[in-house]
Amino acid sequence: MFDNTFENTKVLPALALRGLVCFPGVMLHFDVGRKKSVKALNAAMEKGQRIFLVAQKNVYEEDPKNEEIYDIGCVARICQVLRMSDDSVKVLVEGLYRAKTVELDSSGSFMTATIKKCEIPLVRNRKVYLETLARKIRTEFESYASKGIKLAPDIAATVASNDEVGFLADFIAFNIPVPVDDKQFVLEQLNPVTRAKVTLELLSKESEIIDIDRKIGEKVRHQIDDNQREYYLREQIKAINYELYGDTADDEFDEYTAKIDKLAAPIYVKEKLTTELLKLQKMPTGSHEGTVVRGYLDTCLSLPWDTYTDNKLDINRSQKILDRDFYGMEKVKERVIEQLSVYMLNPDVKGQIICLVGPPGVGKTSIAKSIAECMGRKYARISLGGIHDEAEIRGHRKTYIGAMPGKIINAIKDAGSSNPLILLDEIDKLASDYKGDPAAALLEVLDKEQNHTFLDHFIDMPYDLSSAMFITTANNSSTIPAPLLDRMEVIELTSYTREEKFNIAKEHLVKKEVKNHGLCGRKIKFDDEALYDLIDFYTREAGVRKLERTIATLCRKTAKLIASGEKKSVKVSSPVVLDMLGQHKYKPEEILCTDEVGIINGLAWTSVGGEIMQLEVSVMEGTGKIELTGSLGDVMKESAKAAVSYVRANAEKYRINPDFYKTRDIHIHATENAVPKDGPSAGVTITTALISALTNIPVKRDIAMTGEVTIRGRVLAIGGLKEKTMAAYRAGVKTVFIPKANESDLNELDKTVLANIEFVVADNVETVIKGALAYSAQNTEKYIPVAELSKTPVTISQ
Repeated sequence: MFDNTFENTKVLPALALRGLVCFPGVMLHFDVGRKKSVKALNAAMEKGQRIFLVAQKNVYEEDPKNEEIYDIGCVARICQVLRMSDDSVKVLVEGLYRAKTVELDSSGSFMTATIKKCEIPLVRNRKVYLETLARKIRTEFESYASKGIKLAPDIAATVASNDEVGFLADFIAFNIPVPVDDKQFVLEQLNPVTRAKVTLELLSKESEIIDIDRKIGEKVRHQIDDNQREYYLREQIKAINYELYGDTADDEFDEYTAKIDKLAAPIYVKEKLTTELLKLQKMPTGSHEGTVVRGYLDTCLSLPWDTYTDNKLDINRSQKILDRDFYGMEKVKERVIEQLSVYMLNPDVKGQIICLVGPPGVGKTSIAKSIAECMGRKYARISLGGIHDEAEIRGHRKTYIGAMPGKIINAIKDAGSSNPLILLDEIDKLASDYKGDPAAALLEVLDKEQNHTFLDHFIDMPYDLSSAMFITTANNSSTIPAPLLDRMEVIELTSYTREEKFNIAKEHLVKKEVKNHGLCGRKIKFDDEALYDLIDFYTREAGVRKLERTIATLCRKTAKLIASGEKKSVKVSSPVVLDMLGQHKYKPEEILCTDEVGIINGLAWTSVGGEIMQLEVSVMEGTGKIELTGSLGDVMKESAKAAVSYVRANAEKYRINPDFYKTRDIHIHATENAVPKDGPSAGVTITTALISALTNIPVKRDIAMTGEVTIRGRVLAIGGLKEKTMAAYRAGVKTVFIPKANESDLNELDKTVLANIEFVVADNVETVIKGALAYSAQNTEKYIPVAELSKTPVTISQ
């Protein structure tokens, strides 16, 4: 059945070899354990003892498919079969010739193969070439065998006594320990010369591998020897420490080593910490230097070197958070949303440092907290007020007693993330002395081009701060050093208006304090008028801190009444506020009851908001003296001189005696002497009051004005318009004169102010004078303008 010849082909039992390749002319013994293989072996023994041995590609495959078996194998003669057990057979075979698989059949109880004998091509090389090739093979094999490879003596003898290159190639490839695919490649080379060359390359590669393996082994052996020596010395040190101090410190060293291995940090950090740990190991237990090194290691290991918080940005959610936490402040919230949008589109952007500038109590610190919540980042706050030592920012060198890292590194450590939001509070309150300038140290921290390698003196390794977001706060930007201010984008937070304070108190402060004092809406209720009274008569501030404390006072008094059983609930109205808090602390700003000559309402900006500032001008017989009182600053005095110069230059136009500066004394006074006043914005106010006093024409009681004036009568722009106009509204002013250059600022004013005040824009003081003086039939002749004024008042109405 199996020896039938069909057109130069044969059908033989086939056996798939795992990890073995059979070559012609060599003896091979192996174990057979698979059932199909045992049956194939039995079938071959019954029919001529011929079997086709072919290697399988995957040695772990128990039942290989046809495509998982190589095409070329070797027909072998079974020489001996030794049955070890029912399932295992040991067999010895001799390779006869190469054969190629025509067809494999695995459907039966064992595998059969239709094979075709491979024809060996005729060698046409010269005899001397074949002898040279055989000698080269023997030389390379001897070199290979001399490297310590364990080979049977008869193998070397066979190689030395044989000159046939084809047999040498097969014999050597069969006996050297190389991968199966390399042996199979040699088997598939039918040309003896080509087969010999492949075997030469195989021997050369294996010799090189042996050399490399030997070098690696020597290195490993030396390293093991060094490690054993180091281990022995360490054990001696531990024994000495135990005898001296009663402990071993084994756990400490192992604990630090494990922490360094687990630390997510750059490689230079781990190397530095390992060096310090080796120093610590050599120090006696209890030494001062050891304490310093332990503190250094603990600090460095607690830093989040490569730990980052994922940004959880949702613009709609962020807008809701800002609207929830803050009333008004639309410009600030819009700028924050813009910055968050940039971070959402490009999380790796190195954004600008934001500086929030505004008076106390307007919510600068709270804004930073809300931004951290919007971004999903950790939050850390650093108070810079009163810091005058550079080491507070950069840290102390660890060689000093009591050394510690600076506030920046401490903030990173407390946050537990390398990209937190860090608030640098009160940056305008930094000081400097002989210990250094902390503002100069902050230059590196707040520069996005430099802070990726921030060096703290204590850590003494670069730390990347570029992923952290910095927000600074200040009350006055003029006290911030110019190089530091240049690194920040300033966002101005103005003082709250009366309406904003009312809404903040109603929506936030009252609810907060009621809850803090253990009350509820059923036990205490605030009227709107009561809140307005608190704002107008008991607080005078830019923010709402004092207002919050006043509300807390009312809650405490209410809690006392309820706890004592006097009342079950309290409705806080204006009379109740007066009864609980006593007489009003501040009087309301009011305008005059009648039109007066030389008295006019000016508008001033203060750190707690806007105020009405009444100016009085009195003209009397004299010698031309000008008296300025009311704690006026230099700029305001210069504005008064400019006003006098303008009136002198236009005296005939206003029917004023041109010699008034010789025959009259002029006294200009600003009310509230104890309050220092300065700035150029009172120029038009002084000019109008001066003309009123010199012409004896009253000024309208319900007007106010602001603007800088020049000696030619031009009206220039001013600042703080929002706060000034709110003060005018509170005082009952109906018309406000403003510079034409400030006309664009009207869009930022409170809607309530716009609805109740008429605004007149002017680029020349004549417009202001014509609208401010109360002309009548008796005094019209005293003032005849040279030309009809072309400027028409602009009324802003809702």
